[in-house]
This record gives sequence, C-alpha cells and structure tokens, in this order.
Amino acid sequence: MPALPVMAQGKTLRIAMTAADIPKTNGQPDQGFEGNRFTGIPLFDALTHWDLSSEDKPSVLIPGLATEWAVSDSDKTKWIFKLRQGVKFHDGSDLKAAAIVWNVQKVLDKSAPHFAPDQIGVTVSRMPNLVSARVIDDYTVELTTKEPDSFIPINLTNLFIASPAHWQKKYDALASVSDPAERAKQAWAAFSTDASGSGPFKMASFSARERVEYAANKDYWDAKRVPKIDRVVLLPMPEANARTAALLSGQVDWIENPAPDALSAIKGKGFVIKANAQPHVWPWQFSFAEGSPWLDKRVRHAANLCVNREELKEALNGLMEIPKGTVPPGHPWWGNPKFDIKYDLEAAKKLMTEAGYGPNKRLKVKTITSASGSGQMQPVPMNEFLQQALKECFFDVELDVIEWNALFTNWRQGAKDPGSRGAHATNVTFAAMDPFFAMVRFTSSKTVPPVSNNWGYFVNPEFDDLIAKARTSFADKDRDAALANLHARIVEEAPFLWVAHDVGPRAISPKLKGVVQPKSWFIDLATVSME
Repeated sequence: MPALPVMAQGKTLRIAMTAADIPKTNGQPDQGFEGNRFTGIPLFDALTHWDLSSEDKPSVLIPGLATEWAVSDSDKTKWIFKLRQGVKFHDGSDLKAAAIVWNVQKVLDKSAPHFAPDQIGVTVSRMPNLVSARVIDDYTVELTTKEPDSFIPINLTNLFIASPAHWQKKYDALASVSDPAERAKQAWAAFSTDASGSGPFKMASFSARERVEYAANKDYWDAKRVPKIDRVVLLPMPEANARTAALLSGQVDWIENPAPDALSAIKGKGFVIKANAQPHVWPWQFSFAEGSPWLDKRVRHAANLCVNREELKEALNGLMEIPKGTVPPGHPWWGNPKFDIKYDLEAAKKLMTEAGYGPNKRLKVKTITSASGSGQMQPVPMNEFLQQALKECFFDVELDVIEWNALFTNWRQGAKDPGSRGAHATNVTFAAMDPFFAMVRFTSSKTVPPVSNNWGYFVNPEFDDLIAKARTSFADKDRDAALANLHARIVEEAPFLWVAHDVGPRAISPKLKGVVQPKSWFIDLATVSME
C-alpha cells in the first residue's frame, strides 16, 4: 500500500474498510451494509435514522429528515411524514418534500428522467412494499405501500436522500448525449464522484477503487452530530492481514475486522479494540430448490447440532457471540422455539443416520462464500472450520470462494441462478435490526428472487400468514408478539445454519476519542474526535 499524502486541512481520520471497492456514493450504497456505514450515513440523511449514541442500549429508530410520521387511520397503505425544516444539501439547495419524492422515483418510476436501474437492487429489496410518494406540501410527504406494512418507517433508514438539484446540474452538462437513459446513467456516474447529500460530511475527493475523502459539514442541522474531525479518508482493504499491517505501520488510524491472531500485537502497540454484540448473523442460508440436500429438516437440524461454536469462538479470540437463533433469548422477538441450537454431536449423527447417511454414505454439499466483505468476519477460516466440523456428521463440504460483490449480487439472483454456481447454500451475513431484514425477506413467498433475499426459495403458507399478522400489527406489543411467533417457527424449521453473531470488531488508534461502538451494525463517525 502506498504511503498516504499528508493532509493539509486539520485532523484527518484514515479508515481501512473490509470492502474491496469504494461503496457507491450515489445515495444507495452497495457493498452490503458496510456501504450504509461508510458512504450512506456520513454523506446522506434518511427520513428515519438509527440512534447510534449508546454502547449499552439497543439502537432504536429516531427522527432523521422526518420529525414525525404516522399511518393513516382510514388507509393503512398511506403514511404521512412531516419533514424537518431548514435542511440544505451540500450544494446549497433546499431539502423539501419534492426531494423525497424524487429519490423514491429514482428507484421506482421507470419513466422518471433520473431513473437509476443500478440503484434498484440495493433499495427495493430492502423495502419491497414501497410503491410511490407524493408531495402534500413543502414539508409533508405521503408514501404509499402496496399492502399495509408496519415495518416501513424502519425500512426507510435505507433510503438515503440525494440532491435533485446537484444531479440536474450533472445531467444538464451532458447535453451532447442524445439518449435519455444513457444521459441519466452518465449523470449518476458524475454525481457519484462529486456527491451531494445533507449528511454530516461532504465529499471532498473520489478515486475509484482507491479512496474517497470527506470534509466536515460544519453547517449540519443536528448540533450533536456536527463533526469534530476535519477530514475522513476511506480506503478499501479486503485482506485482514493487510489492514492489520496498515494499522501497525501507522498508515491508517482505524481498521474494520482486524485479523484475530494479531490482536495481541495490536493491543501491544497501544491500539484499542472495540467490539460489541450486534444484531448481525453469520449463517449458511440453505437452498430449498428441487434436489437440494437441505430439503430434509433432519439434515438442517443435524448441521446446526454438529458445530462446536465455543471452539470457533476461541479460534476467533472471542470475537463472536454464540447464536440460539436470529435474535437472542430475552429479545422481544425470541418466541421460545422448540428446537435448541447447540453442540450435540451424537444427536446430529443420529439425525443424519435417520436421514439415510453415515460413514459409507456421505452427503455432499456445496457452499459459496467470499474472501472478505461487509460483515463477513473471517469467512474463509470460519468456513474451513465448518467444513472440518461437519465431516464428523457425514457431510462432505465443498467451498467455492467468489468475490464479495458477486456473492452479494447473487443473494438476490437466488439459488437457481447460474451465479450460484450449483451451490446448495450461500454464506452472506445479514443484519437483524428490523423485522424485514431479520426474518421476512428470507421466509416470505413474496421475497423470492429477484425481489429480495429469499435466496433459497423457502416458501411455506404458514410463514406468509405469520408475516401478514406481524405486518398488519401497528401496536408495538402486538407486532412483537407476532414476530416472536415467526422467529420461533424459523428456528424450528431451520432455513439457516446459524454459526455466529458478529461483534463488529475494529481496532483504532488511542488518539481517537468519542468512538461509540453501539449495539448496531452501524457506527457514527460524526462524534469521533482526534487528539
């Protein structure tokens, strides 16, 4: 890695990400939720935000660009959002209701001049029920869903609001491009290298596949989140040992997901390790396509009982939590499932024997994974651990390591797509902060590819009914009860091999202060200061 240039503008925070490329900066980041973390939340705002201010309390939904919202009493598909007044985009234009509508249209309205097909996948899959938006007045917008959906305010944390005026300038400068779709595509490309949101940081420079730099937005509307550092440099660095070396050599101040076997060296040099249990799952997601070996529930249960997660946690130097499901016991959505995820080798072997397998008739399964990526922790060594563990239970596991963004793209293409390369399972980690991300997108017949992330085509009318009950429960207590029933049934049917909950480890310089490691997949760079 080349030496970084000396910054002339005050205190600069240099971060090495796990992503292999700069996440998209057009307002709808790719690269999984690492994109939201590093190019979404710093540069842009959404109607609703996650509260990332506490290390002790769960992150909850709070107002963002919207100060309040409510579903219509007469029509549960209509939501009214009241907007914060006085907010400006980085280019100086005003952020009003028309900008919200414009940002909905960019991914839902094919007739819109600014329609952005490449932004659909990372947006619509996270809020598939959103249909349209319309202006009520300058500071009131109405959003419409295709069916009643109490999850919408949470889903909207993923719709980052880009500046229509700034995009229009890019579009107007391309008058020589005659084809409207091509002109819009080029305008978005130009926007990405000179983005304009309303977030706490402004884009200062962009070098594709190399780095992006931000400058503090000292006029940010939330006084508590006006940045305390002058500049941020983000560097894609997918290999854990390379990130660790960059930190130890002083080339960066902060790395995501340090190499577990380097923790002693990192601490010995005075760096700080930050980790906190997160609503984030490291799984295998099983295929239920015709011919899949995972169609037999006994096999799915056996795999979950065959893994010694305590041993894996030790191998990762403690940097994981042991799952009992998608959410932990005690969570409002827990639901007391009848299947207990634990290490029980004899029970696992018994189930496999009942399913017709044994030492002389082994089950061949193929899993696709990546060498790095957002939330993937240490994917190759962890999958190699599973490969060895499952041998004890008569599984022969083939691992196919592909590039992270290709793996993530295939998550929506599904198990039946050629991009799955014949795999019976995919290893894409996922956030479990809200009901749709945690459960619905994996178990609904309405979220099979290419709509959302039901990669394995897990379809069951019982689950559709449970989801409908949760979606149409607008009181928190009723919704939690419905989600608890859904979670219990998910664990019992086991469409996943639950391996770990991430703790989001990062190693940071002791010069950094105000780094809050929340119980969230996300983190707020705006509160960080530097000595």
